Amino acid sequence: MFSQLKEDVACVFDRDPAARNWFEVVTTYPGVHALQAHRLSHWLWKKEIKWLARGISTIARFLTGIEIHPGATIGRRFFIDHGMGVVIGETAEIGDDCTIYHGVTLGGTSWDEGKRHPTLEDGVVIGAGAKVLGPITVCENARVGSNAVVVKEVPAGASVVGVPGRVVVKAKGVDEKRQAIADKMGFDAYGNTSDMPDPVANAVNRILDHIHVMDEKQDQMCQALKKMGVQVSDIQLPDLESCSLNADETSKIQDKDVKI
Repeated sequence: MFSQLKEDVACVFDRDPAARNWFEVVTTYPGVHALQAHRLSHWLWKKEIKWLARGISTIARFLTGIEIHPGATIGRRFFIDHGMGVVIGETAEIGDDCTIYHGVTLGGTSWDEGKRHPTLEDGVVIGAGAKVLGPITVCENARVGSNAVVVKEVPAGASVVGVPGRVVVKAKGVDEKRQAIADKMGFDAYGNTSDMPDPVANAVNRILDHIHVMDEKQDQMCQALKKMGVQVSDIQLPDLESCSLNADETSKIQDKDVKI
C-alpha cells in the first residue's frame, strides 16, 4: 500500500511542474487523495462490501470534487491534474501512466448492465473538459483534446479534437523539416504543434517553412559566389537557445558578412 502511494506521488512530479515537495503533494493534491480513497473503496468493492465502498467514494467526492465509482479499474501511476468535476464510471478501465485533467467524464451511454464505460490504455492523456462516452477504447498513447466529445475508438498514438471527436491526421513531408528548425529555435507550442489544429501553431509552422526555404536559398547563393571566386566568410550562427549578442559582437558579424 505504501509503495503504491509512493509511486502515485512520484508521478505527480513528472507531470506537474508546480509540485514542490512530497509533503505538499500528499497533503494538498485532491487527485492524489481521490486516488488513494479509490484504492481502498475498490478493494472493498471486490470483497463485496459495496455499501462501505460507496460510502468512502462519496466522502472522497465531497472532499475533492472527483467522483470515481468503486467498481472502476485504475492502473499504476494515474494522475488527475486539478481534478474538480472529474467523473469516472463503474465499468471504466484505466491503464498505466494515464493522465486526465479537470472536468473530464468517462461516462456511459446506456442503462444496460455490463461494460458501458470507456477503456483507456497505457499512456493516454485526456484534456480538460473532454467527454469520453460508451464502451469504447482509447488506445495506447492517444490524446484527447480539451472539450472534445469522443464516442468512437481512438487509434494508438492519435490525437482527437472537436465535437464530435475526430482524429487529427498529421501532415506529411514537411513535419521533419519543421521539427528540425523548431528544435534549433527552441520552439514547442505546448507540445502539440505537430498534431493539434491550433491557428497560432499553423502560423508558426508557416514561418518555419519560410525560414527553411530562406536558409536553402542563402546556402545556394554562397556556393554560387564561391564558384565565381568571391571569398565568402563561413560564419557560425549563434545558438538561438543560449545566447544573445551584445552591440560589439553584432557589429563584428556585420563587418565580416561578405569579403570581395
